[in-house]
Amino acid sequence: MNRLLALFALLPVFLCAPALSASQTRSFGWVEEGLLLPESVSLKLKLDTGALTSSVDASEIERFDKDGETWVKFSVEVKDSNTDELVSIPFERKVIRNIKVRGAGGADRRPVVRLKMCIGNKIYDEEFSLNNRSKMLYPVLIGRRTLERLGTVDVTQTFTVEPKCKAA
Repeated sequence: MNRLLALFALLPVFLCAPALSASQTRSFGWVEEGLLLPESVSLKLKLDTGALTSSVDASEIERFDKDGETWVKFSVEVKDSNTDELVSIPFERKVIRNIKVRGAGGADRRPVVRLKMCIGNKIYDEEFSLNNRSKMLYPVLIGRRTLERLGTVDVTQTFTVEPKCKAA
């Protein structure tokens, strides 16, 4: 009888809970393959619930002014997982904001830009901090701000979807 009363007490909570969207019901592995667009370069992504902002490996980062706004030139050098070739892609993007990252080596200020990434069959236009990740195994780290639109992470899985997006 007590269990039945407890169930009825929780009924309003279940009835008022928002329905999950399709993206929230999809589960991804902790490592996935993605495409950096519009170049369609295939690369490994680490889905990291410990990071707030996504990050991409960038080198030759150079800030400059354009029409009174701060922009940044940088190169993304990745090993294309389809060809195993090292590919360097030059970019110019408007700096959306700067973040301060603290770690064992001290604090670091990093520019944040918008980049398009294909994961599964969807294109995400997201904010990425620029950081030298050349010593890291994964050139792209997907943080919680993107994960909330992507779906859940199943830490027991890897490479659960192939990137299959139409041209950006």
